[in-house]
Amino acid sequence: MPSLSNQLDIQRCPYCGVDRPTLTRVYQNSTRDFRGENQRMWAAYSCARCGSLVVAVAIRDNAEITGSYPSRPTVDGDLPPRAREYLQQAMDSLHAPAGAVMLAASAVDAMLKAKNYGSGSLSARIKQAATDGVITSDMADWAHHVRLDANDQRHADEAVALPSESDAQRAIDFAQALGQFMFVLPARVARGRASAPQGSET
Repeated sequence: MPSLSNQLDIQRCPYCGVDRPTLTRVYQNSTRDFRGENQRMWAAYSCARCGSLVVAVAIRDNAEITGSYPSRPTVDGDLPPRAREYLQQAMDSLHAPAGAVMLAASAVDAMLKAKNYGSGSLSARIKQAATDGVITSDMADWAHHVRLDANDQRHADEAVALPSESDAQRAIDFAQALGQFMFVLPARVARGRASAPQGSET
């Protein structure tokens, strides 16, 4: 683990996802509990790229940190492997919006293929999944308001404006929600039912 020093050494900024960010200490303070014990040193670090603050804590200055907040976002393990990898890369690439949009769209594509929706455009397959009740009609409508036009980015269509970080974040949010609805929640329900005591049904 990195130490609580003037520069915080973490793999990625948890906000913009930039690799090996420059995080400079801008504030520090120490705290104790109501007994005057459990002393901890807190430091806030500013990302040179996005300006967001990451807070780290250690038992004293220059000691190994015991935690940093917020933590780097990760993808739920219940997603299909290919979708999970695409979505994690999208989240890590938020600082490169065009790439993040393509990766988020690839994650959505992989999720639909895992449910046997492999033919036609991404939009058509989302619509068909809603018709079949695999996702809700509201989710399909949401998809039409999210930038998943990965094809435009791959072919560098000059008539289409490049995505912004907000566009990329919306695409990632949609992919995460789709994964929760299609894979994560059903898996949790299945585990909950499997772990329920026998004869507990009313």
